[in-house]
Amino acid sequence: MSDSPVWHPFTQHGLGDAIPAVLRAEGAALFTADGRRIIDAISSWWVTTHGHCHPRIMAAIREQSERLDQLIFAGWTHEPAEAVARGLRAIMPDALTRVFFSDSGSTSVEVALKMALGFWANRGEARQRIVVMDRSYHGDTIGAMSVGARGVFNAPYAPLLFDVSRVPFPAGDPQATLDVLEAECAGGAAAFIVEPLLLGAGGMLVYSPEVLAQMRAICGAHGTLFIADEVMTGWGRTGTLLACEQADVVPDLLCLSKGLTGGALPLAVTMASEAIWDAHYSQDRSRSFFHSSSYTANPIACAAAAANLAIWRKEPVLDRVEQLAARQTRQMAALASHPAIASLRQCGTIVAMELGGGDATYLSDLGPRLLRYFRDAGVLLRPLGNTVYVMPPYCIDDADLDTIYAAIAAAADAHS
Repeated sequence: MSDSPVWHPFTQHGLGDAIPAVLRAEGAALFTADGRRIIDAISSWWVTTHGHCHPRIMAAIREQSERLDQLIFAGWTHEPAEAVARGLRAIMPDALTRVFFSDSGSTSVEVALKMALGFWANRGEARQRIVVMDRSYHGDTIGAMSVGARGVFNAPYAPLLFDVSRVPFPAGDPQATLDVLEAECAGGAAAFIVEPLLLGAGGMLVYSPEVLAQMRAICGAHGTLFIADEVMTGWGRTGTLLACEQADVVPDLLCLSKGLTGGALPLAVTMASEAIWDAHYSQDRSRSFFHSSSYTANPIACAAAAANLAIWRKEPVLDRVEQLAARQTRQMAALASHPAIASLRQCGTIVAMELGGGDATYLSDLGPRLLRYFRDAGVLLRPLGNTVYVMPPYCIDDADLDTIYAAIAAAADAHS
């Protein structure tokens, strides 16, 4: 039994694995209490975009912490939140006119689902069914689990979850996906929620922009609200600011978090169209949008987000994204012929593959062994079962990328 009282997420403490203590971070590196330098190959759970402790973001946090630390956001406001909202309006699709703050990717999804259902309820229309994609993941709160894949992540909590309709993941021929979605939307579905182009925790599964565009068109034809969960795919990960851009898709509701603050502090937003705002706008208080948390639009977190938006405005971030994607492509070439590596794939700055064969589920015994192997090699990689993926900060240099891919090749040799 561990001496620490801390209960870690997604961690089976009974396995007895060591849990390293990290003292500080800089760029793409973490520095541990035992003097090691660890390459952060997954951006610390997909959040760190520009690199750890970016000077502009750290300065904004320090400055804001000495001015205003916290403020109730129900009926009050502050400049950092207003700056973030203005900054998002400037770079996100014009149709997304309203910005609602929350605290995490999961809660941004909860907000989007509640806004969608509130939209129909306030219009007096009985549209309540939510449509989702098989193998998707949208978070660990009740609503977010309900619209995600059912399985080991949420089986014990099944009594809490609401029923949804599902379309298959568009593997190979996407027609089955489109046909099921067409039937659901024609039947009066309230909303369809999807991770654009790339399913994250579901196994880093990639589908085409053309399919995304077709799904959006089907929803639009039947009035079904389209919710884009870009919590992971946003902020350049797939090669563009939003994954939806690659399909020329504008959602009715957009969920953003993770890279919103550059990964420095927890913050999320749900952006909504004017039609959804209008459905809640009234002299009737019963039509208010009833959602908040104590720390909604925390000023310090908003200051970090405002600094991140300034980085996107003033620095060539998309050039860095393009260069990193090209460097990842070159690194993949060395793994392409390895007999223990299959389904090598890329979406923007993200590379994924299946390693070692055998049980490919999240509970694969290979997963923990790979985790230990990479940790001992000085690389933070956290496989999803036997799916190994690389999603580094945009500042990572070639030497660190070489080390990451050498560790993957060595792991494939050791576990084939």
